[in-house]
Amino acid sequence: MAGTSHSEVVVWDPLVRLFHWVLVAAFCAAYFTQGEPFEAIQDRLDGAWLQTVHVWAGYAVAGLLLFRLLWGFWGPRHARFSDFVRRPDVTLRYVKEVLLLRAPRHLGHNPAGGAMIVILLLSLTVTVAAGLALYGADKGLGPLAGWLADTGDATIHTFEEVHEFFANFTLLLVGGHLVGVIWESLLHRENLALAMFTGRKRA
Repeated sequence: MAGTSHSEVVVWDPLVRLFHWVLVAAFCAAYFTQGEPFEAIQDRLDGAWLQTVHVWAGYAVAGLLLFRLLWGFWGPRHARFSDFVRRPDVTLRYVKEVLLLRAPRHLGHNPAGGAMIVILLLSLTVTVAAGLALYGADKGLGPLAGWLADTGDATIHTFEEVHEFFANFTLLLVGGHLVGVIWESLLHRENLALAMFTGRKRA
C-alpha cells in the first residue's frame, strides 16, 4: 500500500467530487419525478409531492451550476476551465486519436472530456432556465413568477418543450459521458470512476 500512495496524486479536490455526485443525484431526482414517461407513477403517488421534489431538485441543480461556474475560475488547477477547455480543432484531433487507440493520457480532463463537461453544463443551464420560466408562467411560482404572470398558453407550451428537450438531451449527454469514461479507463488502464470518489489518479 505504501508504494501505491507514492505513485498516486490528488487530482480532484473534495468540492469537485461532491459537486459531481450531488449533481448526479439532483438531476436523477428531477428527471424521474416529471415528464410523460412517469405519468403512470405520478397517478399512483401524490402528484403534489413529486412536483415538490422536482422543483427543489431543480433548485439544487441551479445552485450547483452556479458553484461550478465560480469554481471553474477560482478552484484548484484541475477544476479550472483553463485546465481542460480547448479549441475545437484540438478536441477533434484528440477524438481522432482516441478512436485510433493512441490518445495521450491526461492527468486532469482530456480535451474531449472537457468539451463534454462544457456542453453538459450549458445543457443543464438551459434546462433549469426553461424550467424556472415554465414554473413561473404556468404555476405563478418561483423567482420568475413576477415577470411571467401574464404569459400566454403558446409561450408556456414553448417553455415546456424546451425544458423537456434539454432534459432529455442532458440524459443523452450523460450516456455519452459514461461511454467516454469507460473507453478512456480501458485505453489507459485506470478506473476513472473510482478516481472521482477518491480524488486520486496514477501519477
